[in-house]
Amino acid sequence: MPVLRVEMHPGRTLEQKRDFVQAATKAVVETLVCPPESVEIIIIEVPKDAWAVAGKLKSDG
Repeated sequence: MPVLRVEMHPGRTLEQKRDFVQAATKAVVETLVCPPESVEIIIIEVPKDAWAVAGKLKSDG
């Protein structure tokens, strides 16, 4: 059972998420040779004020 955890900032539409999980599932099925029913994808939306790079919050620009 492949499980993909994807972390991203909020703001994508439901349609974008649907498109992403369809494409990601297809890639996993083709690459790992497994049934699509075994692929699970968890999307975690992390606000920019809870994400930092190089000691700086993303919300700070």
